[in-house]
Amino acid sequence: MTTIAIGADDAATELKNIVTAHLAKQGIEVVDFSNGEGEELIYPDIAWNLASAVGNGSYDRGILLCGTGIGMAIVANKVPGIRAAQCHDTYSAQRARKSNDAQIITLGARVIGPELAKNIVDAWMTSEFEAGGSAPKVDRISFYEQKGA
Repeated sequence: MTTIAIGADDAATELKNIVTAHLAKQGIEVVDFSNGEGEELIYPDIAWNLASAVGNGSYDRGILLCGTGIGMAIVANKVPGIRAAQCHDTYSAQRARKSNDAQIITLGARVIGPELAKNIVDAWMTSEFEAGGSAPKVDRISFYEQKGA
């Protein structure tokens, strides 16, 4: 069984619940990073905690949701080894995996509706990194990440 990490701030809780139910119908287990133990987390905390769990190998993939998807992507990409892509259409979601090997996608609840969100998640989940001509580019991303660390 596949397990996906998911996290959302208060602007995207409803969409997170819809995406979680959609994945569950497909037999995909979802672990929610939206709140800490007894504390209210803001989106930078949620994004960092989820991206760190993906980065350390606890989860292969993660989905982050906020109002626009922008803030979550910015924070997730601060975690070494993580490639998070903001996606608002299925083509971007496919390319995020196939060309960029993105382990995390971010979605904006104020930008896309529930049906499109489900389609984006499905497109991303069914895509795999194709390497080929993209492999040297992804390697170069890692090079610059290490250079900046």
